[in-house]
Parts: sequence; structure tokens; C-alpha cells
Amino acid sequence: MTALSALIRRDIRIALRVGGGALIGVLFFLTVVVLMPFAVGPDLALLSRLGPAILWLGALLASLLTLDRLFMADHEDGSLDLITMSRTPLELACAAKALAHWLAAGLPLIVATPVLGLLLNLDMVATVAVALTLLAGTPALTFTGMIGAALAVTLHRGGLLMAVLVLPLSIPVLIFGVAASQAVIVGPMTFGAPFSILCALSLISLVIGPFAAAASLRHGLD
Repeated sequence: MTALSALIRRDIRIALRVGGGALIGVLFFLTVVVLMPFAVGPDLALLSRLGPAILWLGALLASLLTLDRLFMADHEDGSLDLITMSRTPLELACAAKALAHWLAAGLPLIVATPVLGLLLNLDMVATVAVALTLLAGTPALTFTGMIGAALAVTLHRGGLLMAVLVLPLSIPVLIFGVAASQAVIVGPMTFGAPFSILCALSLISLVIGPFAAAASLRHGLD
């Protein structure tokens, strides 16, 4: 546990440095949400209906933008080999790195959601609903994306491959995240059903993601 906590603290410090990746994701998320009202126009009712989808698309793309740094920097400086050969199971190390990535790059997106909801004409209830769905769904984006990041770490043009692999796996998370948020705004679906499925997707990715990523790393580094 000491090694895992040290790995989490190390990855968070690296991500929060200038150029570490976390700030880039947050700025991209802010840019997408701020520019969207100018593209949609002055129709506040339309902007309110599209608000949850805009926030979720921004969070998805921002998460995808920073996922390539999950293993790539460690692979370039040799740290990944040390992590692979350490006594700590590689599956736990992958889970720790994904948790650190979510804390540094995913959690700030959720914190920024209440402020950005004002730009999209969302009331307090809708903003809280979107923030809850992002809190439940962004871990699934991280742990699912970790599989693509592990597959792409040793391959040429890995960033393009990661996008091709991760985007289809992220579609169910996007669908149920937006559905749960829209249920609060327009109905007629209840909030509980899609939100429960969203939580289940995060739990499934939490179990499968570290094992799949560890297997990919072992195969790619051999």
C-alpha cells in the first residue's frame, strides 16, 4: 500500500506540473463549453436542452486528450520497466495510475461543471445532476481508456490507435450519462435507471480495466 500511495502521489504531482497534461484537459474542456453558446446562438431553451450533452462531450474529449500520457511518459524514461518488475502486482499499479489520472484530470472537470452550467443556461438541479453523472461516469472513461493507453504505449502512431480503441468503448458511458442528465431536465425517463447503469459501467471498468491494461503492458514490453 505504501508503494501504491507513493505511485499515486508521484503521478498527481507530475500531472499537475506545467505541461503535465491535467491543465491541458481542463483548458480544453473550458474552451469547448465556452465556445458552444456562440455556435448554438441566443436560443436559451435549445442551449438548456443541449447543455448536458455539451458538458459530457467536453469531458469525454478532454479525458481522451490526456490519456496518452498515462503510460507514455513512464515508458520513455524507463519507469514503466521498474513498475513492471517491482513486487507490486502490475494490475494494482495500473489501477493506482488510473486513479491518479482521474484525480488530476477528471475531478477538476467535475468541479468546474457548476460554473460552466451557468453558461449553458442550466438551473441548479440540472447542474447538480450533470455533476453527479460526471462523478459516476468519468472513472469509466479513465479505466476504459487505460486499456487503449496500454495497447498504444509501445506502438508507432499509438495516439491514433488509442482514439480508435477508446471512443467505441466510451459510447455507452456517454449515452447513459446524457440520458440521466436529460431525465432531470425534460424527462420522461427517471434519473435513477440510467444513473444506476452508469455506476455499473464504472464498476465493471474498475474491475476489467487494470487486468486488461496489465496484460497489454506485459505483452508489449516483452
